[in-house]
Amino acid sequence: MQAAENSAAVFKGVGVHGGQPATATIRPAAAGSGVSFRRVDLEGSPTVPARFDCVVDTRLCTVLSNSEGVTVSTVEHVMAALAGLHIGDAVIDLDGPEMPIMDGSSAAFIDGIVGAGLHNFSAALREIEILETVRVEKDGKVAELSPGRSFQVSFEIDFEDAAIGRQSRSLTLVNGTFVRELSRARTFGRLHEAQQLRAMGLAKGASLENAIVVDGDKILNEDGLRFDDEFVRHKMLDAVGDLALAGAPIRGKYRGVKAGHEMTNLLLRALFERPTAWRWREPEDQQRKRAAPAYGMAAA
Repeated sequence: MQAAENSAAVFKGVGVHGGQPATATIRPAAAGSGVSFRRVDLEGSPTVPARFDCVVDTRLCTVLSNSEGVTVSTVEHVMAALAGLHIGDAVIDLDGPEMPIMDGSSAAFIDGIVGAGLHNFSAALREIEILETVRVEKDGKVAELSPGRSFQVSFEIDFEDAAIGRQSRSLTLVNGTFVRELSRARTFGRLHEAQQLRAMGLAKGASLENAIVVDGDKILNEDGLRFDDEFVRHKMLDAVGDLALAGAPIRGKYRGVKAGHEMTNLLLRALFERPTAWRWREPEDQQRKRAAPAYGMAAA
């Protein structure tokens, strides 16, 4: 569930891997400060920056750590929600090591942020403009960024499970497309994998209430799917959240083939290791102000 408290959005749920109750409170932050997580359960409430170079684990979710080893896990869905609402500055207070999974999508975060009015605090953000194609490949997986006039995400998946199969989709994420087309897509897993994770003491909070569970050609959730291609849509949602760890919106095209958290993080690291592949692009209003004459009426 979510609620509004003095320009804050509060989310209560369970951590999908640890299975412990988790409360996250999102508050507006100073312009230009970026997104950060604050572990309010620890002495001094240490902060963990939401940056690609703070990612320390990508096996089951995206895990961030600060220089003291304080971690925050499963950040991708809330990061996707913030990116989808074009919010680049926020502080997320968290009372444990893991974000609440909610329903396994970004929908609850979107609803809570909008309900609290936090999207009204968002300002025009400078962008990371892609100038050259950057590509990483590993074990048949591909993640790529290439130049484009806006932020576009394309994804392809291919699973042996008949209930998933091969799916692909491409979207240009402007004018609320993320909210309409991707935010409600839930995370998913295969029954035998879930059983293996439980045996390892993981996925303690996973359930049919916060994930789609597949067994061969069967969807085990009684309510079925929200979209015919919900699986690939969720992969796109994850990519949006992981790309948000770049620290600014991306102007360019992302393409993922059988990719996941690891590949997207490797892609961002490769991007920033190549200075010629990108540049900062200031908001359109700032560009107009700088181009306007120093006297008379400012450029419209």
